[in-house]
Amino acid sequence: MNIEIGLNKKVRRAYGIDEIALVPGTRTLDYDLTNPSWSIGNVKREIPIIASAMDSVVDVDTAVELSELGALGVLNMEGIQTRYENPKEILSQISSVGKSEFVPLMQKIYSEPIKEDLIIKRINEIKEKGGIAALSGTPQAAIKFKEILVKSKIDLFFLQGTVVSTEHLGMEGKETLNIKSLCKSLKIPVVAGNCVTYEVADLLMKAGVAGLMVGIGPGAACTSRGVLGIGIPQATAISDCSSARDDYFEETGRYVPIIADGGIITGGDICKCLACGADAVMIGSPIAKSSSAPGNGFHWGMATPSPILPRGTRIEVGSTGSLERIIKGPALLDDGTHNLIGAIRTSMSTLGAKNIKEMQKVEIVIAPSLLTEGKVYQKAQRLGMGK
Repeated sequence: MNIEIGLNKKVRRAYGIDEIALVPGTRTLDYDLTNPSWSIGNVKREIPIIASAMDSVVDVDTAVELSELGALGVLNMEGIQTRYENPKEILSQISSVGKSEFVPLMQKIYSEPIKEDLIIKRINEIKEKGGIAALSGTPQAAIKFKEILVKSKIDLFFLQGTVVSTEHLGMEGKETLNIKSLCKSLKIPVVAGNCVTYEVADLLMKAGVAGLMVGIGPGAACTSRGVLGIGIPQATAISDCSSARDDYFEETGRYVPIIADGGIITGGDICKCLACGADAVMIGSPIAKSSSAPGNGFHWGMATPSPILPRGTRIEVGSTGSLERIIKGPALLDDGTHNLIGAIRTSMSTLGAKNIKEMQKVEIVIAPSLLTEGKVYQKAQRLGMGK
């Protein structure tokens, strides 16, 4: 339904994750009957969780540990890990400065050139330790380092920007990115994003991507919505893009998984994303809270170091436990940020969904009252009153 906000502008209502709730059906399942596994390209994972390609979230060791846990971690190909031989020293600097010094320091740190030998080294380190080597890069980096990636042992490549489309107009004389050509030349699954509409999702799938990241601006460390005014509430974005996926699958027989990316904090958030049509989620701040996260208790956005228009903030997330506790439990916190896979499987069993495809079909209702209820609960928690 279109709503008129002025004489010459009509808009439609879109919904965020906080505005919806999942409805139990006519059956429930035993917990052990649930199977939340999923696949992307030839990579199968038991847990539908990907750690964001952010320097505060994923380094070589966390990428390996996430692989061992059955999840996936993506390393930022344009981050600290590929600019500095000893990234730990740089990460310590970032966590030690004050708020006013943060952006200038980040701009200085990220002015150090990316080194091709470090890209190869990080990929090899992950592979040698038994992990899945997944790297993320912007369209510009994909063009610049394509030959390096082709010759490497990389398993997955995430083509990632604030917004990614199949048509990008570049300055005269500069090489432009052809996603279809990139997918063919890399010879590995290419995941592209971020997108939020049916039309762009359809075009990216036709270009040959193996997966789609959905979501613009809702993340805790991202300020794109405030700085650029761009974004669609996540529940609507996932639903629209998953509709394109289903139509594309019906036409071609090729299934392209949808990865919800941004604004996902708790197990309940993940379950809602799956119900809206996602096959997996990409999360940042929940992983940044692990004791082994490279951010040392801090989390920051990927666009923070921009020398022209910094977007993204540094937030202090602290440390709530090991990476295994956050992903697999056992939980020590009751706020939904520990044992994320346990939350997913419990929700699936309660809703009667054996697998992700059945989870995508559960009933959803609009529940704006949940926003008020959540605020009441949070206030009670601050006052030490419990629920």
